[in-house]
Amino acid sequence: MVVVSHTVRVGAPVDEVFAHVDDPENHVEMTPSITAVSNVEPLDNGGKRLDYTYKMVGVSLTGTMETPEYAENNRIVFEMDGDLSGTLTWTFEAVDSATDVTYTAEYDLPGGVLGKVAEPIAVRYNERELRTTLENLRDRLELGR
Repeated sequence: MVVVSHTVRVGAPVDEVFAHVDDPENHVEMTPSITAVSNVEPLDNGGKRLDYTYKMVGVSLTGTMETPEYAENNRIVFEMDGDLSGTLTWTFEAVDSATDVTYTAEYDLPGGVLGKVAEPIAVRYNERELRTTLENLRDRLELGR
């Protein structure tokens, strides 16, 4: 299993940051490798179910995401199923008038020799992807104020 995580401080209130991350359409703009989000459905727990397309090192991966854990202004957990399986966890912590946002991705690569060879590349790729996503979130909310 591959696990990558990164935290950034966003100069915006936690409710504003949470609302931005909670809208799946914003992920297409924030996350460089998400190329499409569709069929977004609300869930009874406040979360969502959706289809996504993610491009990793030139390969399009598709699947569905569903939110089994959803705590407004605190935590969103997406379970991924499809070409990639795993968990994406967003946590939000109010710090004065800012918000610390942590984004953690845990996922399995395809098995066998190919998976073992690809793992170091996938880890570096996704570490950069998480940092860029959080920097894009911060820039969008701070520059848009």
